[in-house]
Amino acid sequence: MTLDNKRRLGIAGSFVIAFILASISGPDWLDPLRPDWVALVLIYWCLVLPERIGIGTGWFAGLLLDVVYGSMLGQHALAKTLLAFLVLKLHLRVRIYPPWQQALVVGLLLTINHIIIIWVRTIGGQADAPGKLWFTIIVGAALWPVLSTVLRNLRRRFA
Repeated sequence: MTLDNKRRLGIAGSFVIAFILASISGPDWLDPLRPDWVALVLIYWCLVLPERIGIGTGWFAGLLLDVVYGSMLGQHALAKTLLAFLVLKLHLRVRIYPPWQQALVVGLLLTINHIIIIWVRTIGGQADAPGKLWFTIIVGAALWPVLSTVLRNLRRRFA
């Protein structure tokens, strides 16, 4: 297996695990604490491999999320596309920070992602209570240092 194929396998595997974690349902009380795994993995790969993972990957991942969740087609695709765009614009600035400071930027990016989803749902007449999404953002930002370390080790293993 060539180096390029190993790298693709590592990236695809991390996205598959993120989709599995996103589609697993748990108890209702735990649902607001579940982070947006796909957004976190997308942010990581856009930060470290901006020449390979970008807007197209964000759009495709969002479209798959729309299918997995059975939501209005395009709402996650729009959010993940804009998320990837913002990460690509900021990647040189964000990469120099330690993971705990990156978590603050990731929290802001996740907030923008969820605001776009809420906005699209509101336009489509499917307004949710946005209060529960704040816990998702906080948990996602808090998990960022651990997740980035795990994905960095995965990247080094497949590189």
